[in-house]
Amino acid sequence: MTDGATTHHVASEALSFADHLPALQVLLPLMGAPLCFLLRKESIASAFTVAISFACLAISFALLGQTMDGHVLVYEFGGWPRPFGIEYRIDITNAFVLVVVSLVAAVVFAAGPGQARRAIPVGREYLFYSAALLCLTGLLGVTITGDVFNVFVFMEISSLSSYILIALGRERRALMAAFTYLVMGTIGATFLLIGIGLMYQMTGTLNMVDMAVRLQAVSETRTILVAVSFVVVGISTKLAVFPLHQWLPNAYSQAPPIVSAFLAATATKVAYYLLIRFTLGLFGAALVFDRIGIDALLMPLSVVAMFMGSIAAIYQTDFKRLLAYSSIAQIGYMTLGLSLATEAGVAAGLIHLFNHALMKGALFLVAACVTWRMGATKIVMMRGLGQRMPLTMAALVASGLALVGVPGTAGFVSKWALVSAAIEKDHLLLAFLIMASSVLAVVYIWRLVEVAYFAEPDGEVERRDAPLRLLVPTWILTGMTIWFGLFSDFSVDVAEAAAKQLFLGLGGGA
Repeated sequence: MTDGATTHHVASEALSFADHLPALQVLLPLMGAPLCFLLRKESIASAFTVAISFACLAISFALLGQTMDGHVLVYEFGGWPRPFGIEYRIDITNAFVLVVVSLVAAVVFAAGPGQARRAIPVGREYLFYSAALLCLTGLLGVTITGDVFNVFVFMEISSLSSYILIALGRERRALMAAFTYLVMGTIGATFLLIGIGLMYQMTGTLNMVDMAVRLQAVSETRTILVAVSFVVVGISTKLAVFPLHQWLPNAYSQAPPIVSAFLAATATKVAYYLLIRFTLGLFGAALVFDRIGIDALLMPLSVVAMFMGSIAAIYQTDFKRLLAYSSIAQIGYMTLGLSLATEAGVAAGLIHLFNHALMKGALFLVAACVTWRMGATKIVMMRGLGQRMPLTMAALVASGLALVGVPGTAGFVSKWALVSAAIEKDHLLLAFLIMASSVLAVVYIWRLVEVAYFAEPDGEVERRDAPLRLLVPTWILTGMTIWFGLFSDFSVDVAEAAAKQLFLGLGGGA
């Protein structure tokens, strides 16, 4: 890379175990998925899934540690150099996303044993663990690969397994939600594949770095302009960018709560990473922002999403559906950071990627606890849960305050970074809109707090909180929303370094 960064190439036949960590990151969950299917026994499959997810987490931190100083790791399969072979390419940006995905997976999957029995039909638990590992494989693969066609392949692996996970819900509406997601996901994947095909036609390569270099010579052609459009629309569909979000509310609300927690905290985050990787790393800021002017479209759509998602959340009668519409608003914050077309804006988007994964993962785990106790997540059924489930509702309050952006929480760090980035570019009205949209989050979070703490419970009050296997993961993510709100150096420093590296582009790297 330029600007002092170096590239470390690793051939796949190298003897050092540490050199094979990039391949193991994807291989472990990929091999574990069929084993869970064959094992069938829930306790074994559960322990196996949790062990693999923690192994992936350890590998992610190891890779992030190697890229913190600007190093770029390149793992070449079969010893074939680009553009002839397939490579995994890890820099600080995707190493950061690998940590987010594997961290959420490790925490959420640990809550699976007790939750699966209540939210997933008896006898199908092994399908949950098998599909969950396949989904993890796809998400990690999309993040780590340096080949654009492999991006499509891994994205389809994660999507197909997501459809299965959503369809495992007990109600028949889960099947319809999975089918809707399948239709929208297929449309998005088709757009992405067409865009990749057009880029391959013009460059003759699928390697990201090689393609970024060759695109510079043909960036003015109509074919590349069309390719950019197809790629952005395809990824935006997967990301649920407004107004391509129709699949998300039903998918998150009808899926088993543990599935909602995993997908809400990881799938859209990987899609956002892919959007900034293609727009900044592959196409380059000059083409995407200066010539095409994608920010002129993305910025107003992001603002609309921030308000419409929050307004829709206010009127929901189901806890999980409320959180789903809230996610649409939070995605708007991330895309707003990208639309600012500055390092500060992109860094703010990446900070919110990290913080929102923690906040929304914690809140959906709270929904899992409520489901365990009440059997459903209708808001009216949460009357008096502050007395019945004090530890669970305390997690709801803490994570909800983070979602609002109260100082001392991770959400405040994200929104402060966004406001600062907007002011830096003299968008004072935009800074005001960011703060105004946060007020709407106060409304729907207060609805939950009011029902849980100030509404009279139905029937006799019995204090019985969720089991530790659900409470511990819930409070791990909740605690992180507070920790990274008070000590934000890690997320802020990594995001700022990643944004700086992204604006250098892949074409300048070795």
